[in-house]
Amino acid sequence: MKVILLADVKGSGKKDEIISVSDGYARNFLFPKKLAVEATPGAQKEIEKKRAAEAAREAERRAAAQQKADALKGKVVNMSVKCGSAGRLYGSITTAEIAAELEKQHGIQVDKRKIDLSDPIRTVGDVQIGVWLYSGITTTMTVRVEAKA
Repeated sequence: MKVILLADVKGSGKKDEIISVSDGYARNFLFPKKLAVEATPGAQKEIEKKRAAEAAREAERRAAAQQKADALKGKVVNMSVKCGSAGRLYGSITTAEIAAELEKQHGIQVDKRKIDLSDPIRTVGDVQIGVWLYSGITTTMTVRVEAKA
């Protein structure tokens, strides 16, 4: 019997999958626990519509992330901080500070968790950082750290 899963079922499949199972398994386990419904032609069409709508939303999110990546590419974020002799900062520049400056200077919002700093920024100068925007979409930009007069 072909059924459409309404939830993830361990050992059988994921939600919205159409699978073949034995009649007893469907009638005695899946249907009573509301884990599946019978795969009628109407239900199959509904699942296809759901998949198409989700694919369209995914494409829209990906396009928005790509547009943001293009806007960020090559941008420079200028930061002026207090520092001691030899250009060493009194603390370090965090991803939250970078995200705030990015929004203030360029008007582009990026979550601080999406900014990739390989090492904390503790000296004056230019640092290349990575910004993860979406699955498979990343961009690099420069943070220019200057000593505050």
